[in-house]
Amino acid sequence: MAGTLTGWPSMLDDDKPHLHERWNSGCTNIQQLHREITALGFRGSYATVYAHLAPFKGSAAPPAVPAPPKVGHITSWIRRRPDNLDPDEQLKLKEVLAACPHLDALHGHIKTFAEMMTERPGHRLDAWIDAVRADDLPHLHSFANGLERDHAAVLNGLTLPYSSGAVEGKVCKIKFLKRLTFGRANYDLLSLDPPLGI
Repeated sequence: MAGTLTGWPSMLDDDKPHLHERWNSGCTNIQQLHREITALGFRGSYATVYAHLAPFKGSAAPPAVPAPPKVGHITSWIRRRPDNLDPDEQLKLKEVLAACPHLDALHGHIKTFAEMMTERPGHRLDAWIDAVRADDLPHLHSFANGLERDHAAVLNGLTLPYSSGAVEGKVCKIKFLKRLTFGRANYDLLSLDPPLGI
């Protein structure tokens, strides 16, 4: 209900166009409308549908506002390369960024940092940190502070061609195997040759 009244995402968002169209065409039986959208995949209760449609009794329902993108979708669009987004995703991301200056600034900083990670122009690190601190983005400030605490290592990582990726991969594999076999170790397991394919 809060989503209906305050503009927050609601579990009814995907079904509002159908509900409003059927309501305006003369079907004002809320139980029937609940059955219809349940058949289409809605998993909410009758009370949710009733709370949304009850204010329209005796009048027409307004045009259904398109559902806002989900947070997970926006995060995915921001983190991916622009050329990996299809035209619809690019349009939706553009609309979201235009509606929220803070998100637009965040997107710019993430894009610039991603470019630094792939092109390794380490000399741009300090300018990036200064640009982040100039914006009102507290969570990104924390990230920038962390980079500055380990400045020498980060600078080397963004400048030098060397990588510890292979070592980190082996460490992650060992940790995974440790979790996988927790509580099941015995002499037979320890005597495998090679042990668990490591």
